[in-house]
Amino acid sequence: MTERLSLRARSLDDADALAPWRERFIVPDGVIYLDGNSLGCLPRATPQRMEQVIRGEWGAGLIRSWNSADWVDLPARLGAKIAPLIGAQPQEVIACDSTSVNLFKLIAAALDMQRDRGNGARKVVLSEPGNFPTDLYMIEGLERQRLARRRLASRDSLLSALDDDVALLLLTHAHYKTGELFDMGELTRAAHEAGALVLWDLSHSGGALPVHLNHCVADGEGADFAVGCGYKYFNGGPGAPAYAFVAERHLAALRQPLTGWFGHAEPFAFSDDYTAARGIEQLQCGTPPVLGLAALEVGVDLIAEMGVARLYGKSQALSEFFCQCLGECGVALELVSPSDPHRRGSQLSYRHEHAYAICQALIARGVIGDFRDPDILRFGFAPAYLRFADIARAVGHLAEVMRTGEWQRSEFHRRAAVT
Repeated sequence: MTERLSLRARSLDDADALAPWRERFIVPDGVIYLDGNSLGCLPRATPQRMEQVIRGEWGAGLIRSWNSADWVDLPARLGAKIAPLIGAQPQEVIACDSTSVNLFKLIAAALDMQRDRGNGARKVVLSEPGNFPTDLYMIEGLERQRLARRRLASRDSLLSALDDDVALLLLTHAHYKTGELFDMGELTRAAHEAGALVLWDLSHSGGALPVHLNHCVADGEGADFAVGCGYKYFNGGPGAPAYAFVAERHLAALRQPLTGWFGHAEPFAFSDDYTAARGIEQLQCGTPPVLGLAALEVGVDLIAEMGVARLYGKSQALSEFFCQCLGECGVALELVSPSDPHRRGSQLSYRHEHAYAICQALIARGVIGDFRDPDILRFGFAPAYLRFADIARAVGHLAEVMRTGEWQRSEFHRRAAVT
């Protein structure tokens, strides 16, 4: 790292209005964390909140806490907090289950809704090759049940693939490998004009950049459905509950396939027959995971306090500074993310034949990014706790790893179960 870059980083950190928020997170000493787009850092308030839930609400309150601590309404209450962060209304979002399960529920509900509209011949769920695997796997699962047909089209041919057979367009807003953003408004409008519904996966954009589900189309209806995870930019912890969005105009007609007891209108009536709850609550299935939801609420509250627009502005500045540092240090890597920061999420991805080994060499130095098969080196910029000085030092380590060939050591080529 050059002295000029170090001084520039210090100047940027001094001017950063979000800098004090780093103290609200636990960042281990000696670690430069560039993987918040995969698992967010632990908020300092989370252990205390978990202690309160475990010892007070569970330990002392026991089953009474479903009422006294309002556990029963936690999914809807947390959903209402997430809603303004993704451009939705409070009654349109619920925190529950996992992203995969919510995808299954909403894909099936969309197909069912098309049948109710007299569009039963529309069974195609359109997506792109290279979408996050679970999105494609959920379509495939419904295809095996003969409820759907999967169709994949490249980004530049998606619009022409929206024909009379398409029931649902399912896309990830910010691509998990490259960070490239779709134009949510353009594709939502095109899908609606073609008679299709739209389901957006917000896992790599929710809490990281401004999302406007209800107003993504200037003079038309916004998105129909969305899902997202809680463990990346919302800092809810590993395996944190996910969230799901259904536009208010669809709630009355919504029928989801996983008719578990917490989606019932009166779950504690213990009826033999299922009657769906009114509104977004029917998207629940099993008993809410109270511990996970309580941890996620801490992270969501922090992001709401900081403001998504401010966070995205800083993440763009961080990623641009990363690019400048690479140039200054003479590191030549193939950028696969869009060069325009407005066309990508809070990450930069590079292609290299030995990306895995390079990633492991950096981790050994305390610079934690991640690898995506087969050859992607990915760096995430979670602005809530990342400093410009971290960026300068990270690039300095990367330059040294590349200059010395340190990544060639045999231990850096051994694949772990999680890459």
